[in-house]
Amino acid sequence: MRLDMEAVPENKDTPISLAQHTYWNLSGHDSGNILDHRIQIWGSHITPVDQHSVPTGELLPVKGTPFDFTEEKRIGDRIGEVGIGYDHNYVLDCADQEKDGLKHAAKLRDGESSRVMDLWTDAPGVQFYTGNYVDGVVGKGNAVYGKHSGVCLETQGFPNAINQKSFPCVVVKAGEKYKHTMLFEFST
Repeated sequence: MRLDMEAVPENKDTPISLAQHTYWNLSGHDSGNILDHRIQIWGSHITPVDQHSVPTGELLPVKGTPFDFTEEKRIGDRIGEVGIGYDHNYVLDCADQEKDGLKHAAKLRDGESSRVMDLWTDAPGVQFYTGNYVDGVVGKGNAVYGKHSGVCLETQGFPNAINQKSFPCVVVKAGEKYKHTMLFEFST
């Protein structure tokens, strides 16, 4: 499944960093939480946040921390060490893995069903979010979704890039096209 997002600012240079917020649960929408899912993220740094969840402009290495998903790991293994769950932007650095000009951003795996989703993108970052604030949402077939019932992988420019000179620029010049591509591949 391929998703292309485009925008053209008409009159003024404009900050643009579109993202999608799809929740994934490879076990099935009514199967409970995603803590047993396994994930690998091709990012060796995150953009740490302040007390208001705003990125500070720093890049923090993930090696040896609860944020280290450079090798496939169970999502729930260290989630308790990061507050209520993951909601962090990873800096993608996977130059050795490309497909049609897109970088390999993440691999999500459900161990029970062996379903796998690979995510490819041309964006510099991916926000990894574990549904930390989902609380009793009624969904498809009257299923009730709770905390950690889905995972979001949101490819994007770095949050707060407009205020951080060290982050990749998100300003698009008037009349120029912004384009952002994601490719979701599913397998078993």
